[in-house]
Amino acid sequence: MGETTGGGGWRRAGFAGAAIGVLAAGAAAGVAVERLTVGRSVRQKARLALDATGPYGTLRGTPGRALADDGTVLAYETDETDGTGAADGARGAGGAGEAGGTGVAEGSGEAPVTVVFSHGFCLSQDSWHYQREALRGRVRTVFWDQRGHGRSARGPEEPVTIDRLGRDLKAVIDAAAPEGPLVLVGHSMGGMTVMALADRHPELIRDRVVGVALVGTSAGRLEEVSYGLPLAGVNAVRRVLPGVLRALGSQAELVEKGRRATADLFAGLVKKYSFASKDVDPAVVRFAERMIESVPVDVVAAFYPAFGAHDKLAALAAFRDLPALALAGDQDLVTPASHTEAIAEALPGSRLVVVPDAGHLVMLERPGAVTDALTALLARAGEGPDNG
Repeated sequence: MGETTGGGGWRRAGFAGAAIGVLAAGAAAGVAVERLTVGRSVRQKARLALDATGPYGTLRGTPGRALADDGTVLAYETDETDGTGAADGARGAGGAGEAGGTGVAEGSGEAPVTVVFSHGFCLSQDSWHYQREALRGRVRTVFWDQRGHGRSARGPEEPVTIDRLGRDLKAVIDAAAPEGPLVLVGHSMGGMTVMALADRHPELIRDRVVGVALVGTSAGRLEEVSYGLPLAGVNAVRRVLPGVLRALGSQAELVEKGRRATADLFAGLVKKYSFASKDVDPAVVRFAERMIESVPVDVVAAFYPAFGAHDKLAALAAFRDLPALALAGDQDLVTPASHTEAIAEALPGSRLVVVPDAGHLVMLERPGAVTDALTALLARAGEGPDNG
């Protein structure tokens, strides 16, 4: 198909593929200026250099596999507390057969708290790099890849619904933390996943969950988000995007070629819609690019309809009596801070944190603020690293 379409065809497909999920036409001007001042080979070398920079995505725990109710294999990793098989960066695939146990500390008589992290759309469990680094060895944690992302399988169901993701989270909890108290942490789509779990399994929230953190996410009304674009333009995109996504999803190989060919534009789009500050580490930006570009366009197409249908405001009632954190970047263009404020209003006992000069990937852009807020939540839940 690539030979008959020609270079112009797959470049056009690449521009469309790059725009999927971020709706970021406004970044193109900045990329054009960069093209005039920096040679393409220089930019390529810079990306390769950044790929080898920093520890991002290198933290590994004890791997395990959960089986969703439709047979999809979901990958997760567990970091234990020091003294109970503590994780370190060198741990890898060798422990897969032992994963999925109770996580009970030897001789303790009871299961420790487990903090379960759910990542956002077009990301992976590695998006929690800084928080994982800060908490490892201090509290038991589980990080998992949503279906079609990271190391998890895609599954047979398309389109994918948020309710389906909630059932997936339940499968991961059953495998990785079948007993003991839980703290649930979700970013963006991961926060929606947590809400879907609460909607379907309020008894689990009542009996086991001792705290919840919803980061850069929304309980619904995502059709009102403008992504920083004129309203008329956003409405036009929404009308045509489902059909465009279906078409591009059927030509995934072509679109992936286009993504590579238009890497400069894609990088500009990711930076615009992921980060807000000018001083964000270029290696962090490149890390985000790698996560996003690793998700095939047909997976993007399978997930997209779920966001327009997402409405889980009522499900938040399950968390009303729990210590809760609602956190967002003040310049988030994907799930604006107003959506996080609405979540906080639905949870009167929650702590609202709006991080200044931060965008959608606030946990990577302002990691200290996010980690501090999570540590405070654990302390409020009586399960903080210093409370054991």
